[in-house]
Amino acid sequence: MTVARSAARAVGALLIAGFLAALGAVPAQAAGYRYWSFWEHTGSGWAYATQGPSVLRPDDGDTIGFRFAVSEDSAHAAKPRDKGDFSAICAATPAKDGRKRVAVVLDFGIPEHAPGGERPPRQRTACAQVSEDAGAGDALAAVAEPLRYNSTALLCAIAGYPKSGCGEQVGAQESGQRPSADASASEQSGESGGGDDGGPSAGLLVGVAAVVVLGGAAVWQARRRA
Repeated sequence: MTVARSAARAVGALLIAGFLAALGAVPAQAAGYRYWSFWEHTGSGWAYATQGPSVLRPDDGDTIGFRFAVSEDSAHAAKPRDKGDFSAICAATPAKDGRKRVAVVLDFGIPEHAPGGERPPRQRTACAQVSEDAGAGDALAAVAEPLRYNSTALLCAIAGYPKSGCGEQVGAQESGQRPSADASASEQSGESGGGDDGGPSAGLLVGVAAVVVLGGAAVWQARRRA
């Protein structure tokens, strides 16, 4: 075996070892956050609400939905599983002057996403008949009390579920999900980020890239000398 080939193999082994060591230095990600997400039905399907229940003012004939789940961010949040058909949900509630009807879908999620010791109730729907200026939160309160909010007005529980907790971070093992590098605390809490989210740091990635570049140069030099 020539000196050039020996050097190339040695450098290649070092590159692989260094890259694996760098990956091993990255802390494991959380699976996401356990919380109630809020949805609007567009007629063709569910869309993640861009306003909170206390701000959004649904019109008569609208459908809103709530889903309890572990989600890594709003882009990957679990949607309510009900079709959200207003005509079916509010069929037994006649229209009334000065009032509006809002269909409400409550999806309590799956057992794997429930806090320890709790079991999610069965999903259900209800037709809220509220004042014309009522918000989505008012419609929810009309059909799904008791509600629980935290000090920052984050909706923590609907119809008493869950009994405790509010938007807490959940590990992959507890949720039954694989870790994801896209988990974002700021997406779920509404707070601005700025801390380490558990992903590879810029310095780590730059270091790995530098090792690869320098190693490649060493291999090229060894072959050139052969």
